[in-house]
Amino acid sequence: MQKQTSYKCDKCSDTGWVLIKQEKRQPLAVSCECRKAEKLKNEWKYSGINVEQSKLTFASFEVWNEASQRTKDTAIAYYQYFYEIKSSRKNSILFCGQVGSGKTHCSIALALNFLKQKIKVVYMPYRDVITKIKQNMIDQEYYSKIISNYQSCDILLIDDLFKGKINESDINIMFEIINYRYLNFLPIIVSSEFSVDRLLAFDEGVGSRIYEMCKDYVVGIEKDISNNYRLK
Repeated sequence: MQKQTSYKCDKCSDTGWVLIKQEKRQPLAVSCECRKAEKLKNEWKYSGINVEQSKLTFASFEVWNEASQRTKDTAIAYYQYFYEIKSSRKNSILFCGQVGSGKTHCSIALALNFLKQKIKVVYMPYRDVITKIKQNMIDQEYYSKIISNYQSCDILLIDDLFKGKINESDINIMFEIINYRYLNFLPIIVSSEFSVDRLLAFDEGVGSRIYEMCKDYVVGIEKDISNNYRLK
């Protein structure tokens, strides 16, 4: 009896390509969804996060005070109601304030859950990405391609927004990304050590769009060492 071959993806038999029949023409080979998913996983891994082995989940998030409980509860509520709000103006979530309060943990926990639902979540570690974009701005083809990746994905996770020294180029790049998503009702997940007021002070155009998009799911964590898990 011949042993049946087991594939990770039955749709393409792990080839990465699916043949689409065409009348009176040769079949058309198109990229399989599993290939796109694998590419996305590799992008996350390049940023230092293995989506298949990450321990940054809701289950592993340790609640240690009222602020951390509110952070976790808001993140879970956002995930539960996402399909109801995803096409609305207020379809996003912002974690801001105290360093070490679990903002990145909950942001990535959300992203991992969405990825399991085959929703394309692109991870943008702010400082690294901004530096890379500015280093390659004279290459217009590269610039357009990388900006488009952050503009048009299903959900964009911006981690540590405005970390480090900020200049006009940083603001302009973020406006280009945020404004596109704002106009097209595309959700964002944002973590930042700065309050809403500070985000507005950096640039009102960027800050006000983020606030309007996240208004129903803003977690502002008071700057207090009791809210820093690393010092617990």
